[in-house]
Amino acid sequence: MTAGLRVAPRGWGTYKTIVAAVREAPDGAVISVQPGTYTESVVLDRDITLAAEKGRGTVKIVAGAHGPALTVQSPGGRVQGLVLEGRDKEPAVLVTAGAVEISGCEITGAGARVTGTATPVLRDCELHHTGDIGLYLAGDSRAVVENTGISDVDAVGILVDHGAAPTLTRVSVTRTGGHGIRITGSARAALELCAVTHTGAAAVAVDDSARPVLRTCRIGDSEAGGIVITGDAGADTAPDDDTAGEAPSADGEFGVALRGCEIARTGRDAVHVTGRAVASLIDCRISDIRAAGVVATGAGRLRLHDTTTTDTTGSGLAAGGEAQVEVRGGAFTRSGANGVYASDTAHLTLTDCAVTVSAYTGVHAGDGSRVTLHDSRVQGTPEHGLRSVDQALLTLTDTKIDDTGLCGIEVDGGDLSARGCRITKAATGIGLRTERRPLIDDCSVSSCSGVGIDIGAGTAALVVDTRVTGTGAAGVFVRERSGAWLTDCSITDTKGTGLVVQAKATPRVRGTTVTGTAKNGLYIADNAAGRFEDCDISATGFPAVYVGSAATPLLRGCRIHDTDEDLKLADGAEPVMERCRVDDVKISTMPEEALGGEPLPAPGAGALAVAPGGRPGGSSTPESKSTGTRQTRAESLSEVLAELDDLIGLESVKQDVSTMVKVMQLVRQRTEAGLAAPPLSRHLVFAGNPGTGKTTVARLYGRILAALGLLSRGHLVEADRGSLVGEYVGHTAPKTTAVFKRALGGVLFIDEAYALTPAGQGNDYGREAIATLVKLMEDHRDDVVVIVAGYPEEMERFVDINPGLASRFTRTLMFDDYGSEELGRIVEFHAAKHEYELPDDTREALLGYFAALVRDDRFGNGRTARQIFQRMTERHAQRVVELVEPTTDDLVTLLPDDLPAVVVE
Repeated sequence: MTAGLRVAPRGWGTYKTIVAAVREAPDGAVISVQPGTYTESVVLDRDITLAAEKGRGTVKIVAGAHGPALTVQSPGGRVQGLVLEGRDKEPAVLVTAGAVEISGCEITGAGARVTGTATPVLRDCELHHTGDIGLYLAGDSRAVVENTGISDVDAVGILVDHGAAPTLTRVSVTRTGGHGIRITGSARAALELCAVTHTGAAAVAVDDSARPVLRTCRIGDSEAGGIVITGDAGADTAPDDDTAGEAPSADGEFGVALRGCEIARTGRDAVHVTGRAVASLIDCRISDIRAAGVVATGAGRLRLHDTTTTDTTGSGLAAGGEAQVEVRGGAFTRSGANGVYASDTAHLTLTDCAVTVSAYTGVHAGDGSRVTLHDSRVQGTPEHGLRSVDQALLTLTDTKIDDTGLCGIEVDGGDLSARGCRITKAATGIGLRTERRPLIDDCSVSSCSGVGIDIGAGTAALVVDTRVTGTGAAGVFVRERSGAWLTDCSITDTKGTGLVVQAKATPRVRGTTVTGTAKNGLYIADNAAGRFEDCDISATGFPAVYVGSAATPLLRGCRIHDTDEDLKLADGAEPVMERCRVDDVKISTMPEEALGGEPLPAPGAGALAVAPGGRPGGSSTPESKSTGTRQTRAESLSEVLAELDDLIGLESVKQDVSTMVKVMQLVRQRTEAGLAAPPLSRHLVFAGNPGTGKTTVARLYGRILAALGLLSRGHLVEADRGSLVGEYVGHTAPKTTAVFKRALGGVLFIDEAYALTPAGQGNDYGREAIATLVKLMEDHRDDVVVIVAGYPEEMERFVDINPGLASRFTRTLMFDDYGSEELGRIVEFHAAKHEYELPDDTREALLGYFAALVRDDRFGNGRTARQIFQRMTERHAQRVVELVEPTTDDLVTLLPDDLPAVVVE
């Protein structure tokens, strides 16, 4: 039978003091204490029960002169219904060992402290007016605290330190001068259904290497912040380091974890992660914050899953320093600043996330930050939907941007990769002003009050497979000095011009459809240029194409139809138009020499259609006519070969080409006879020094293959490393593909191809360009010829770099340097072309000049000859201008004195 002892202050029981009763009580004894106040320091060192006989609050123990009111060192036992009051700096309750259960107690004064390896249970208790700390959990203790309230604390409500790992359930902390709960050291803590409110500092602070887990907790109603996580807190469960500490759970929980928590009505940031801390928020709700919702700085790492932030006066999410933030699901709504803000070198990734109704830009990326959005939505802002400035990079896939007061997407100095994005109801759909080369691929821009895509001055954007419709101004605006590329795009239903090209801009536009414009389909301003190939323009309110004064665009293979007027040229306009087509146009001023094209394939139909004879627009008859169209006859093989033969020098190259032509003719004859074709390698390596005619021969080679019926068009597309290789991961393949697509039906000529694989740079993006080229060459083996060119030694290294290259480039044409006589003939050719004459003594002087010329790395072969001719005309002008009445002979004759001096080294 359990022994029972009684304590009464006036001697009405067995013992007058609790200390005396405890001293005499055996293990398992129950000590009942009569109502009253006892000033003593009680030490429990055995498994006994100490209880208020008349119920909770009737017995008060005030700490004596030495030690706390209650010290527990026992392996077990219970303390029930007591009021425990400390004094001075001593805690009211000190638990150093054992598993005592303290229930229904009121602790005041200096609070409670649990240390050592103690595993106490505090249940249904109240701690208040406890001085600096309400409840201090330290050492390696494993306290369990349930249904307990802590209030009116001068500093910290609960301090968890060292290696403590408490479990707190339904604990309320309120009205503290400092933090409500602080977890530090290497502590681990599990908090569930807890509430922390009205704190003087951040409600919850986690630092050092602590790693608590908070589940279904409520934090808020405070002038301070919600939760601050700093130091190395949670860092041993980094999301990308499964070998360090515990791996993150399948649903993303790692580091300092908050699950199902609510943070509301805080005066500072709701969640702030800094230092090297690692944290995760899962299914949390953040609202009514008088600062930012979530902030990550330093080298912190943060993951948010299905977490929402609403009604913040600052940004919904802000990241700076080297922070890394991953957001999956959830939303940032009604932010008083930006919805999402990134600066410094922070990295943010948002997947299946919504950023809506922000006072500033929805998603802002600044400095050198990197922000990625997948399958996300940005909606409702008076400013930009997304903005990249400084050196920041925005990477967007399948993201929707809707209802923005300024640009749906703006790039102002930063960079952009946007794929599969949809921009609607913006002032400007996409605005680009950067020295980078932003990529827009398979996007749509619609219902904008202003311009659909505004490509700023000097910006070289790449726009592929993108649709612009329903704009209040121009569909696409290419500003001064821009070198933008548009491929396979469509511009429809614009209240302004479809495509505007301003002065000194040189865009390349291919396979683009423009229809339903209130003004011009294509407006090329004064002094503008650019290449416009295989475009379709129709149903325009003004003339389909306007070319301004001194503008020099190239329009090739374009079709204009179903509109009132096809072309308007300003005085001094100098367009070049080839193989264009005009149908159903009321007023046509298109020059006859510009006509001769076949209808374009339907958008998305793939490669150019090949008419009989193997060339687009080719005909079985030398000349045919259709409504509003005049077609030129196909170029004959003999004409192109004659042009090749007229080139100066290059005898071995001409012989090689002649041999290949004969093989190709045989291939065609055998194919037509139903016989197997001999092996044929159409892709070539051109090896030679600069200025030896490689580009010229490549252009003729394409025309030869077209004349043979082996290529549909035979045109030449020139490329180099800059046009094929991107600046970041994921940029190279689309750039390479876009260039390759323009070459379909013709020749892709890659000069200095070895620059794709710089020596000693194994991780260079050029290898990705090569891999992409090899695949495209295989997929389109009959539609394109690829020629790679450069110095002989470097080209050997280049071909050997990839087995796919070696198997496809099996033939090399060597371009020898020009001899002195050949260089002289090149000068003679240019002289005749520009109506100058070279007397015999000038020709002899030229031979001597070239023989004496130093042939170092600066020697440019044919280019040098052209430069010498230019220098001769300049010196001739200086000489003749001094003559009083020069004759015609004086004006056209170049003398030996007009040769520049030979530089001797």
